Amino acid sequence: MCEGGFILRPGRARGTPKDSMQTPAANAPPIRIVLADDHGLVMFGIKALLSQIPGVTVVAEARDGAELVAAVDTHQPDIVLTDIGMPGMDGLTAIAELHARHPRVRLVVISAHHTADFVRRAVVSGACGYLTKDASSSELAQAVRSIMATGSYFSGLIARRLLEPAQATAGDDLTERQIEILGMLARGMASKEIAHELGLSSKTVDVHRSRMMERLGVRDVAGLTRYAIRMNLVAP
Repeated sequence: MCEGGFILRPGRARGTPKDSMQTPAANAPPIRIVLADDHGLVMFGIKALLSQIPGVTVVAEARDGAELVAAVDTHQPDIVLTDIGMPGMDGLTAIAELHARHPRVRLVVISAHHTADFVRRAVVSGACGYLTKDASSSELAQAVRSIMATGSYFSGLIARRLLEPAQATAGDDLTERQIEILGMLARGMASKEIAHELGLSSKTVDVHRSRMMERLGVRDVAGLTRYAIRMNLVAP
């Protein structure tokens, strides 16, 4: 469980543990998972991988943090797998809320972002584990088993991120929503596209953009893009 901090348990190389898909004992109760991601195809793919793990069942799905909190209140799962950037209540805010309300539920981030800052924020919010979205099916199975057995799972990459010395940056004051918008701007999306994707108004996106420029000390989207690349929010 997540109580009392966390343990760094780096994963083995992908695909190596033969027992990662091991069938549980016949009388073992199923591992019940609530899955949260605002992208339908991503949700479908992760759910398909989870369905291949013996003894695992997805009991509910959520598209944002508010839906996630409600689903956990209703279904009382063993594990939550959640993205970070979601419309409305983001994943880290939902994790903090769930950690306070359901301390025995294992809260795990599965995200495309894996900078030290993101990982630390997740752990501070109450996450017991962190997976990247390019994890293999065998690593996902290993993570689920490890979380149930030991209370935590951090891959080798994520463990190294946690062990990196903290470095204060201008971006430390950005909100999760602003970081999400920053990544989308850096990928060339216009304000209207971002607004449609996140369920916001174009004006709200423009306000976030202006505040990010002010906080980061840049004058244009090109400056924001360079910052996003340095922070590994987008590929160079």
